Amino acid sequence: MFTGIVEIIGVVSELDRQSEDGGTTLTICGASEILDDCHLGDSISINGTCLTVTWFDKSSFKVGVAPETLRRTNLGSLKEQSRVNLERAVSSTTRMGGHFVQGHVDTVAKILKKEPDGNAITFRFQPRDKAVLRYVVEKGYVTLDGASLTITKVDDEEGWWEVMLISYTQEKVIISSKGSGDDVNVEVDQIGKYVEKAVEGYFSQGSNGQPAILQKMVERIVDERISGKKGE
Repeated sequence: MFTGIVEIIGVVSELDRQSEDGGTTLTICGASEILDDCHLGDSISINGTCLTVTWFDKSSFKVGVAPETLRRTNLGSLKEQSRVNLERAVSSTTRMGGHFVQGHVDTVAKILKKEPDGNAITFRFQPRDKAVLRYVVEKGYVTLDGASLTITKVDDEEGWWEVMLISYTQEKVIISSKGSGDDVNVEVDQIGKYVEKAVEGYFSQGSNGQPAILQKMVERIVDERISGKKGE
């Protein structure tokens, strides 16, 4: 579990592409600030993707990236010297400055537009999987390359949303250095998914063929009314 508050920006120092299984081993350097309490097997978010530390020293660490992860994220486009957002998994003393982030990328979005707005920058994103738009709401949260950001505008018909990066945030995340056509990893707010599933139970038939909860409630009310009339 993460918060979406990027701790530092690291640099890819080495990519070892595994021809046998199609995966990749990434070595990230310049990460001494987040490795003082590191252990093998710890989770670190790299551009919003939860990955496991397999080796580390004072300033660098390695993670393995599976083929499925490469297909579903923008990690496959990384090169040596690419900059990446890094965040350690939360601890019991972590301040919850962002929102609950799992590090499970839902889709990749393309930057459609990047415009200055005073000392801020507005970005417009279009997701590869348009289905995620139902979880994207104005003033809600979205995680982009591991950074928790507030949505400022949404257009469901055209299929895009916007966020604004203030000057401070521009210095702390890699999105500010990206431009139109570049990809970002997207994780939508998980709360929306849980609410959707809970509400579906009231209207949709269950996988076991049982009637929806709402249908059961209506049937019970009708049965009670019919029974009451018969007893009159």
